[in-house]
Amino acid sequence: MDLKKIEKFIDRQKVGFVCSIDNENYPNVKAMLNPRKRMELKEFYFSTNTSSMRVGQYRNNPNASIYFYNKGLIRYIGVMLKGKMEVLTDEKSKEMIWKSGDTRFYKLGVTDPDYCVLKFTATSGRYYCNLKTENFDIE
Repeated sequence: MDLKKIEKFIDRQKVGFVCSIDNENYPNVKAMLNPRKRMELKEFYFSTNTSSMRVGQYRNNPNASIYFYNKGLIRYIGVMLKGKMEVLTDEKSKEMIWKSGDTRFYKLGVTDPDYCVLKFTATSGRYYCNLKTENFDIE
């Protein structure tokens, strides 16, 4: 399994999907812009609203998965990663992934209390390509 190839694949995607668990133990899936920052396949950082339903779900149950895919004319590729999601509200984390255009979503800027960071830490994954699947662990 070429993990660097999977990293490059994820970097080319514009959208990823995050999955949380609601208070009735059902999975909830949401499309999000691709992560702002990634450290190999271990850590992913997304920006979101502190007031969102998803943030509340992750605070109650950090179990999570993220998914990236590409459907070409002939070939479908998908990568699912399982792990834990943390909600970060400290200034250092928020500044780490802040972009100048974010003020259209967070009017008060990087210190906006409705702006936070989702940090996903992966423990394992599953890769699908050419009608084959492979499981892998992340250390």
